[in-house]
Amino acid sequence: MATALGIVSSADNTIHVDGLQDYRPIGAFSFLGRFRVIDFPISNMSNSDINRIQVFLNSRPRSIAEHVGSGRHYNINSKRGKIQLLFTENTSSRSIYNNDILAYKENLDYIQRAHQEYVIITPSYMVYKQDFRQLLDTHIQTGAEVTVLYHKIDNARDYFKNCHTVTLNKQKGVQAIEKNLGTANNKNILMDTYCLKKDLFVELVNDASFMSSIYTFADILNLMCKQLDVRAFQHKGYFASLTSLQDYYHASMELLDYNTASEMFKSDWPIYTRTTDSCPTQYFESAKVNNSFISNGCLIEGTVENSIIGRGVTIKKGAVVKNSIIMAYAEIEAGIHIENAIVDKWAKIIHAKTIMGTENEPQYIKRQDTL
Repeated sequence: MATALGIVSSADNTIHVDGLQDYRPIGAFSFLGRFRVIDFPISNMSNSDINRIQVFLNSRPRSIAEHVGSGRHYNINSKRGKIQLLFTENTSSRSIYNNDILAYKENLDYIQRAHQEYVIITPSYMVYKQDFRQLLDTHIQTGAEVTVLYHKIDNARDYFKNCHTVTLNKQKGVQAIEKNLGTANNKNILMDTYCLKKDLFVELVNDASFMSSIYTFADILNLMCKQLDVRAFQHKGYFASLTSLQDYYHASMELLDYNTASEMFKSDWPIYTRTTDSCPTQYFESAKVNNSFISNGCLIEGTVENSIIGRGVTIKKGAVVKNSIIMAYAEIEAGIHIENAIVDKWAKIIHAKTIMGTENEPQYIKRQDTL
């Protein structure tokens, strides 16, 4: 039976989510109030019986390190498996050299020591559900040297602009990997998820490092796809890439739809996360809540519609929150109206009576700010 080492990569220098990423990496973003984004790739691996997982961290790693911890809450086999947090020396998220190849190169000995024959690499900045056993089995059956995961979309002009796309032939062989420039709606989005033998992975990392210090794994694969047998495996179901503030907002709002959320969250495919012990949310007589995710520990006196409310949030009487994301421990005073906004942790909205964004340009209130 083939086994795979799981690798969770971090976002490179071409990706920056304005506001939110100033305080933490994308993998540490709060998602739907209860989860962190990194919970999704790790849960996919755990549910796929991948028990040896390496999580690569570059800038501002503290929040992910605290959240992942020993990894016990991800239901990983305690005897045979473990999660390793691997760090890079680079501390600037904006550096041109801060990419996945640098991270792999600096930790190559840890990768080579793993006894698994294959590696499955998945990003910490995308949200989707995938059984990696299917991906690995298909990879072996086809005899491909590299298999990539992709998703067909019809809104590439508006979303996924920081992602790569794949051009495929009729046999689903990869002919080219390019950036999505928003020139067409219908695209095959590369999900930055790869399956290949560990020895070939190490070889490609070394080749990329030798050719150019700014090459990413997608760059070296694009360069080598005419020499290697690179195949594509189509992902079906919910998929979000959180590579911009607009994409993060759009993905969160999408999952407020019951049918979409029901497709993503299944009892036989749990999304694990670190739990927080706190009291239930208290709804006062004046509270009005409709079509929203409300986390525990909140005090709700005002109106909440079509919104996501994090842990320990206070929304006072007369306050209105619509189509917004309010992160943990924020305080919304009486009479405040918030719509199409993202309010970061510990922010206090006291004096600003109206905070209004749009669907395409949500208003962001920074962490610990007081308005």
